[in-house]
Amino acid sequence: MNERLTMTFAPISEAFSRWIDAVGELAASLLGRIILPATIRLVEDGNSEFVVQRGKNGAGVNSAPNRIRIFEGKVDQNGPAMPGQMLSGGHIELVLRSNRFLFRQIELPNRAKEFMPGIVRSQIDRLTPWNAANAAFGWSNPVETDSEKLVVTVAATALTLVKPYVQAIEDVGAHSIAVFADLPEVQPNATPIKVWEQSGRSAKDNDRIRQTLTRVLAVACIIAAIALGTEVIMGTNLTAQQDELAREISARSASGVTGSLGAKRALERRKQNIPSTVVVFEALSKILPDQTYLTELQLEGNKLRLTGITRDAPSLIGLIEQSDRFTRASFFAPTTRSAANTGDRFHIEAFVKSLGPPS
Repeated sequence: MNERLTMTFAPISEAFSRWIDAVGELAASLLGRIILPATIRLVEDGNSEFVVQRGKNGAGVNSAPNRIRIFEGKVDQNGPAMPGQMLSGGHIELVLRSNRFLFRQIELPNRAKEFMPGIVRSQIDRLTPWNAANAAFGWSNPVETDSEKLVVTVAATALTLVKPYVQAIEDVGAHSIAVFADLPEVQPNATPIKVWEQSGRSAKDNDRIRQTLTRVLAVACIIAAIALGTEVIMGTNLTAQQDELAREISARSASGVTGSLGAKRALERRKQNIPSTVVVFEALSKILPDQTYLTELQLEGNKLRLTGITRDAPSLIGLIEQSDRFTRASFFAPTTRSAANTGDRFHIEAFVKSLGPPS
């Protein structure tokens, strides 16, 4: 009996634990927006030493009390600076030297600006030795080279290089941490590139949030028990209704001929509503212009997805919409310039109209 109860309530306990974490993160996020912590910038100055700058535009002072050292994943607590008290509860901006990063420039169409996060993430494994999951990366503000193109600088490094610094600062009680890559060329208006950001909420904060939510959990358990009892009662009623429905279906099936005709008509309607692959290919061959090449075509039910290369991707939406075979055409992924600069790589989704009743 005890094993059965354990198996029953184990998923509920796990769900409650996840709920606590989610609510805790939400509460910390809301508190962070209401109570803005002081910003402290740590600029790497060699030998694992960092110059302390208070405020985003504050000037660093090279005296000993205004320098801290981060070594082997820990903040050096020795010396007059008292880094633990200095960094605790603040928003820490860690600026690492440019020689720790790999910089790449990519050229994109102007309309790609709004899709920048997805585009850069998808390009990381091509531009750097790491994939997006194992890299800390970011990009500069886009610079328009002409009316149709823009250039961004991508900075990336191994996540294992950034994590020890982030963990060291998190251990001393920082409210939040952001990591920046200093640019290789020093310019008057150069802005470091943000490559990583996370909350630095301490374990003590987690414990306090869990204690606060314990009472809410108790109420949730009671509600869950009531809901479980209600589900049992409703399940019994539903079984009775299903049995009654099965008897009614059996009675109607006795007529035989009427049921067969209805099923036949339903199959005919379904046959007419399912688009033919041959018809779809024929319709596409008529509407797609020259210099447009399909690299992938997917037809699932009446949903059609096209991927390929073309000179003018936006014009394809109008051509597909004007066809009497397709409707509701739209882009389901960003349009990007192909690697060989032969045109735009597009991703279009449309719905195939039903073929209608046979003539």
